[in-house]
Amino acid sequence: MFEEQTFEEISSRMLSNVDDKYDKREGSVIYDATAPTALELALIYSMMDMVLDEVFADTASYYYLIKRAAERGLLPKEETQAILKMEVLPVTAAITPGDRFNLNELNYTVVQAIEGETGSYQVECETAGTVGNQQLGACLPIETTNELNDLESAELTEVLIPGEDEEDVETFRERYFGSFGNEGFGGNQTDYKQKVNDIDGVGGCKVIREWKNGYNPATFIPSSAVTTWYNSIIGTLSGEVKAWLTAVYTAAIGKLLTVGGTVKVIIINSEYKKPSDTLVGVVQTALDPEQNAGEGLGIAPIGHVVNVVGVANKTVNFSATITYARDYSFAILKDTICEAIDNYFSELSQQWDSEDYLIVRTSEFDTRLMAITGISDISNIRLNGSASNLILSANEIPVRGSVNG
Repeated sequence: MFEEQTFEEISSRMLSNVDDKYDKREGSVIYDATAPTALELALIYSMMDMVLDEVFADTASYYYLIKRAAERGLLPKEETQAILKMEVLPVTAAITPGDRFNLNELNYTVVQAIEGETGSYQVECETAGTVGNQQLGACLPIETTNELNDLESAELTEVLIPGEDEEDVETFRERYFGSFGNEGFGGNQTDYKQKVNDIDGVGGCKVIREWKNGYNPATFIPSSAVTTWYNSIIGTLSGEVKAWLTAVYTAAIGKLLTVGGTVKVIIINSEYKKPSDTLVGVVQTALDPEQNAGEGLGIAPIGHVVNVVGVANKTVNFSATITYARDYSFAILKDTICEAIDNYFSELSQQWDSEDYLIVRTSEFDTRLMAITGISDISNIRLNGSASNLILSANEIPVRGSVNG
C-alpha cells in the first residue's frame, strides 16, 4: 500500500514545499536538513506496510498468524514422537521401562510392556517428528537397567502411533480459515472432527451417527467372562436359539445395543494409512472410555456412546498391457511403477476424510505410468480384474496388491 513512499519520493515532496529561490541541491543546507526526516518517514511507511501484512491472517508470518489464531483458541500442532512396537527374544528378557535401544541414527526408550503380548513393548523414538516412522528392524541396547546377558534379539516391527512434524505455516493458515466454516459445539460433527484430529497420530476422521435405542450402554458390552461363556456354549446350540444368541452377542460386542446418542468415529493415521489397534485404543479412551461408555468421562458429551474404528485397507490388484521402449522391461521398471501407484494411493488416502468415498480411477494409472521414462504405451488396464473405476466403501482406502505389466 505504501510501496511508492520511497526516500526519493518523500524528499522530493518536502523540497517542493521550499521556495525555489533557495538552494535545494544535494549537499545544500536545506537538502541536508530534510534528508534525515525523509529517510525516517520512508522507514515508517515501510513498517506500516509490514504491519498491514501482519494484521491479516492471509498475509501474516507464522509468529503473528499464531497470535491471530490464538484469538479463536487455535494453536499450531507441535511435533510429536513416534511410538513403535519392539519384540524381543527370548520373551523372558528383563526389559524394563526406561531402557534405551538404538537403530541406525535414532534412539528409542521403552515405555511399557504391551498387554497380552509377551515379549512385546511400546518404545518411544527420542527424536520427534516423522523421522521416527521411517525405519524398522533390529536394534541394539545402549542403556538398560539390567545387563540383559540373555537377550538374543530386539526388533522394531510396527509403528503404533506415528510421529508428526510441527504443523507448517500454510497448513495452519488453512486450518485457521477453515475454523470459520462450521462452528464446533456441543458434540456436533465439526466438534468431533476438530478434537479427534488434534489427537497425536490421527490424520483425519469421519463421524457417523449409527446406533439407536437402549439404556445403560456399558452393561451391554460383553466382558471377557461373557465372551468365554459365549464361545463355550454357542457350538452346542442350533436352530433359532443359536441364530438369536449369535445376533445378540454380535450386536453387543459391536456396541450396537446402546442409547440414542451413538456415534461411530472412523480414523486414519497421520501417515494416511490404516491405524494400529494401539492408536484406535488411544482415541477410544480419549473420546469415550469403554468401561464408562456414555458417561461423558472422555471428550465426548455425556450420553454419547462412541465406537472408534480404523479405516479398512482395500487391496487393489493392477494389471495392464504395457509397451516398453528399447532396453526397458517390466522387470527393470517394476519398482518405479509400484512407487507411482503407491504415490497415487497416498494422495487418494489424504482426501479420504473429506470425501463420501474414494474412487480409484483407471485414467490416473494411464497418466502416471505414461510419465515414466521407458514406457511407450499402456492399454487394457484392469483393477481387480475389471476395466472400470474401482469405487471403495466409505471406510476404505486403497493399498497396492499385485502388479503385472
